[in-house]
This record gives sequence, C-alpha cells and structure tokens, in this order.
Amino acid sequence: MSIDRMVFAFAGVFITLSLALAHYVHPYWLFFTLFVGLNMFQAAFTGFCPLARILKHVGAKPGNAFN
Repeated sequence: MSIDRMVFAFAGVFITLSLALAHYVHPYWLFFTLFVGLNMFQAAFTGFCPLARILKHVGAKPGNAFN
C-alpha cells in the first residue's frame, strides 16, 4: 500500500471515528473532524502532509501525491 492510500485510509478512519464520538460522547469531537478536513485541504494545495512525512520516514512505499 502506498503512502497516498495510507493517508486516505487514516483520514477516513479518523473522520468516521470522530463522527461516532460526536454522536455518542460529545459534539465537540466535530472539531477533530474539522481539523482532519482542513489538513486534507491544505495538503491538496501545498503538498505538505505531516502523516505522509512520518510514513515516508518509517519506510512506507511512496505514491504519486506526496513525494
């Protein structure tokens, strides 16, 4: 699995998890959803993604989006 797909998988899991926590625990968990969404938005324009850098550092196979 490439870094690109791992980033998408992590984002999907964290968004789903934060929505479930907002529903069952407290609505303030939606701020975590907002954080993930804003991070994805800025990564689309800047190419900088902290998770992609971490995955690259630990030796994950690079993809096309985050070089």
